[in-house]
Amino acid sequence: METMFLHNGAYWIIFIVFMILSWIVSARLKSKFRAYSKVPIASGMTGRDVAEKMLRDSGVTDVTVQSVAGELTDHYNPLKKTINLSRDVYSGTSVAAAAVAAHETGHALQHAHAYAWLGMRSKLAPVVSFASNWIQWVLIAGLVLLNSRPEILLIGIVLFAITTLFSFITLPVEINASKRALAWLADAGITYSGTHDKAQDALKWAAYTYVIAALGSLATLIYYIMLFMGARDR
Repeated sequence: METMFLHNGAYWIIFIVFMILSWIVSARLKSKFRAYSKVPIASGMTGRDVAEKMLRDSGVTDVTVQSVAGELTDHYNPLKKTINLSRDVYSGTSVAAAAVAAHETGHALQHAHAYAWLGMRSKLAPVVSFASNWIQWVLIAGLVLLNSRPEILLIGIVLFAITTLFSFITLPVEINASKRALAWLADAGITYSGTHDKAQDALKWAAYTYVIAALGSLATLIYYIMLFMGARDR
């Protein structure tokens, strides 16, 4: 009973620490984007213009740029080959809009050039989708039956490990997309010495959200593994 209490205490410490870190990074990211959304780019190009020009300059002709609802909902859909930009980014003419549009276009270029990490993430996506639907229920059952059927928790650990692996595979994908974006923004003259550092800073904070998510997932996975090992040794 005491061991279980200690394990639960450890879990809540992990949960609270990463919840706070996630909140801090998310708040900082939104603050950065609000600030950089007020800094115009000299060309006056919208996010849509930036994405379409980056595609043309890279020789990619089969990707569509479109607007979607929401804030920071920007993403690239490899199945439909669409760059989906939130309304403020799609029609915005700021450094933040240009940086986000170029970043999402970077994903489209990864797809077009068969970037290995993106391909790996795409192949893993259906498995992660399946795992995500069952993880919560399997882990709950595993914890309830930990003393009598620890193998159920092991199944939950395997499912959770798949999602954790996905989180870490996502990191090089996101970092590479930002590198492609920043290099192109500078080469195309969209950003210059007075604005390029702001675009870089915005994308850096966006990347931090993925880092925190991956580390939080890893810490939780280690917790469940330790819980399983303790039950097995009893």
